[in-house]
Amino acid sequence: MRIGIDLGGTKIEGILLGDQGQELARKRVATPAGDYGATLRTVADLVHEIEQSHGIAASDATVGIAIPGTQSPTTSLIRNANSTCLIGRSLDQDLTQAVGRPVRLENDANCFTISEAVDGAAQGASVVFGVILGTGVGGGIAINGHVLNGRNGIAGEWGHNPLPWAQRDEIPGPDCYCGKQGCLETFLSGPGLANEYQRSGGQPCTAEQIATHAPGIDPDLAEIALKRYELRLAKALASVVNVIDPDIIVLGGGISNITRLYDSVPRLWQEWAFSDQITTPLVANLHGDSSGVRGAAWLWPD
Repeated sequence: MRIGIDLGGTKIEGILLGDQGQELARKRVATPAGDYGATLRTVADLVHEIEQSHGIAASDATVGIAIPGTQSPTTSLIRNANSTCLIGRSLDQDLTQAVGRPVRLENDANCFTISEAVDGAAQGASVVFGVILGTGVGGGIAINGHVLNGRNGIAGEWGHNPLPWAQRDEIPGPDCYCGKQGCLETFLSGPGLANEYQRSGGQPCTAEQIATHAPGIDPDLAEIALKRYELRLAKALASVVNVIDPDIIVLGGGISNITRLYDSVPRLWQEWAFSDQITTPLVANLHGDSSGVRGAAWLWPD
């Protein structure tokens, strides 16, 4: 049995998977915002509740946890987490003690990628690049169903590269929370799309409202913003193809629900990729917002 936990900023989700990856149980609870000790207790209580509901002994269930940040390979402390109470903590050791067995931690974008590579939209592909396009922008690389972390634990951290082949009006780019300017996240996140619409003269809104041409959205300005978004995404993904040439690219996050991307972006990226023909499939995720928690469970593949 595998238990996966998705430790998010607003909710903590737990899932129980059977030996063949079938979902046996699922539960969501609120995250104790800003309270590290309460977060540990909430995760432990959720694990134990899932076990007790199915009569599972702790020795019979592994625990993997998706986190909004990364674990430093040098110090083992958490870094780059938007849930700031986790930063600088020995989260793996503290959760191991809280749940009473070893746990495995992984960045939530990496967990998304593992989930889609193991039994999702990229099942059977050897090299998978997973992309999160939501409130933030992240990425992960899976090779034969295993996450690639890299020497420094930052493989796939695509959202904090600069926009490639930027135009003059895109330089230096918007300020990013990481302290730099012009990161992909500032252009390709949901807020990035909304900001582009407003820069074109539109009123404040959300990316979803732009994509669906909701009431009050100017259709001409929405189309301008979406076309600029598609070109930026195509350039950004072409740079990934140039470096790792994945077998498939899977999109996740709220922006992945914009269906036109799957036709328009592959048409556009050909100009920017260093090959005469790019045949890489660009696909939507299969498991939706469950990919993170499912990927956490698959951190123990055996």
